[in-house]
Amino acid sequence: MNASSGKHDYRTPVARARGLGSAKSGTSHFWWQRVTAIVLAILVPWLVGLLVSLVGADEFAVQATISRPWNAILLAVFVLALFWHAKLGMQVVIEDYVHQRAVEIALQLLVTFACVLGALASLYAIARIALLP
Repeated sequence: MNASSGKHDYRTPVARARGLGSAKSGTSHFWWQRVTAIVLAILVPWLVGLLVSLVGADEFAVQATISRPWNAILLAVFVLALFWHAKLGMQVVIEDYVHQRAVEIALQLLVTFACVLGALASLYAIARIALLP
């Protein structure tokens, strides 16, 4: 019997244990936050090394470096992981600290829009530089 509602809960203990909470997505959100953090932790040293190697380089050397397939692919993966990680992190902050539902929804939409726009602009810039003739 469920103490809060006075109704019987006929689910088995396994069925109750498998539930992910009311939103059914808590564990997935947690793991994607960690996966993107690991990807970023791996790619940041590479990106810093790439940027340091380009100090003092001219425009053509930078374009040639970014045009290399692995550099362009890793930059694209970095951008996607960065904006996804930022969106997930901001989502948690907004859920935890904004208590007015209308403001929370507006902020969630704003964060999603900003992250999508930032990711698309970054991917476009990478493609534009990498695919220059």
